[in-house]
Amino acid sequence: MSKSDMAAARFRRLAAGANAGQWSVLGAAVLWGTTGTAATLAPRGSSSLAVGAAAMGIGGVALFIGAGRGALRLITSGVGGSALWLGAGCVVAYPLAFYTSMADAGVAIGVTVSIGGAPIVAALIERVRHGRRLSHHWAATVVLALIGATLLGTQGADVGQGGALSAIIGVLLAVAAAGCYAGYSVAAAEIVDHGASSRATVGALFGLASLVLIPILAVTGSALLASTRGILVAGYLGLIPMSIGYVLFGHGLRTTTASAATALSLLEPAVAAVLADLIAHQQLPATGWLGIALVVASVLLQTRSPSLTPALHARPDRTSPSLRCGSNRAPWRLRTKPPRRPFATSSTASTPRPAKP
Repeated sequence: MSKSDMAAARFRRLAAGANAGQWSVLGAAVLWGTTGTAATLAPRGSSSLAVGAAAMGIGGVALFIGAGRGALRLITSGVGGSALWLGAGCVVAYPLAFYTSMADAGVAIGVTVSIGGAPIVAALIERVRHGRRLSHHWAATVVLALIGATLLGTQGADVGQGGALSAIIGVLLAVAAAGCYAGYSVAAAEIVDHGASSRATVGALFGLASLVLIPILAVTGSALLASTRGILVAGYLGLIPMSIGYVLFGHGLRTTTASAATALSLLEPAVAAVLADLIAHQQLPATGWLGIALVVASVLLQTRSPSLTPALHARPDRTSPSLRCGSNRAPWRLRTKPPRRPFATSSTASTPRPAKP
């Protein structure tokens, strides 16, 4: 057997270890990786605030409509508790910080810090809020991915158009975006972990966020929405990477912790870099391709992590009529048995509380 055949066989064995939830997260990361290239096609003069508000605002409306009564019941019932409102706030802040960071600090640096920092922030939140301990395997794979993302982010990186001060502001906004991304992921996982369907959860979070983002788009989006090309860019960002991507990500959170899901989504910068090379003709040097290889290796190793096995994060059967989004019964009904996550509670009338040490 040749070396290439051995490598291909090794890849297939690693890929076979991933469960459906992990593949859903990876699918979301691939779709999100197209946003940077798509955003560069926006008409000249389009503000980063408008692009971010369009992406998440239009996507939020589509996700809320798609979730139907399930999302509305989750909002009006109060079952989501503070996690629902905190998560929605993170959804509002994330695109505004993320797209502005790319405008100020450059696309490469903005994406690397925003996406690369999210797994670390998510892990810290889970550790402080829920007492979850992370494995050495997880830490090693995240470090590997961060090295790869750093190689991608530093090769040929620009610092935006505003000089050093603008670059510093952009980096700070990217850190804020990483915190918002992690905060949304932890909040969504907490709501799903207490019996809500992933579809209703994502629809509720983004539906609430769209109440803020759509007005922002109306105020800042004159240049973006003044041409057919701008409308197509806004429509693509909202309906494809955001709507479909976050449905896949929400599905993945049913069987994957927030810290693990954000680690898997580190594939996004690698996808963005490849598309930039193929479509935008931004040629990658050898260090860039090495960074991509490290990110892909990290993702493959993450799918073999013991901390991601479905048995540790089992969710209720979503085929049950009481849990389907279109059911007459509330899709957010809580379990009768306590979930296995360390922060869960067996109460059927309260929101999650941290586990006692």
